Amino acid sequence: MQKMNHDSYPNAYILDILKSVQVIAMVGASAKWNRPSYFAMKYLQEKGYRVIPVNPGQAGKEILGERAYASLAEIPVPFQMVDIFRASEAAGGIVDEAIALKDEKQIQVVWMQLGVRDDAAAERAEAAGLKVVMNRCPKIEFGRLNAELAWGGFDTRVITARRRQVRLT
Repeated sequence: MQKMNHDSYPNAYILDILKSVQVIAMVGASAKWNRPSYFAMKYLQEKGYRVIPVNPGQAGKEILGERAYASLAEIPVPFQMVDIFRASEAAGGIVDEAIALKDEKQIQVVWMQLGVRDDAAAERAEAAGLKVVMNRCPKIEFGRLNAELAWGGFDTRVITARRRQVRLT
């Protein structure tokens, strides 16, 4: 597998990932409605993905209708992507667990959320044949690559910082 430039991803690379996965294990998913991981999980579910929460503190409980697990190894079904919603310092261990389980769980992608980056872990994952995305949010990338940002008024010229010119007639 070709080594990826993790400072700039081609749109086709991100889109291919988003089109190829159906089940996502979200490490760091929160049961609190006002946390970014909760909102991202809900959005991805609404887009047709199955998102399985991984959170040791919530293991055995449900988050957004899905049973939470303490680790990737405990998830009883295959999943294609590991979405890391944890600090960069924790990413290496999660990536190593994903590498160890990649064949058994059919993992193809390790995705690290906004602000999460571990270049050494990314190198290990790529050497193991996994695709890696760092410092990006799949929710944001999905919306950007599927023209959903226009729903919020972006690039529509409906919402603007310019003052409206009033014509005096």
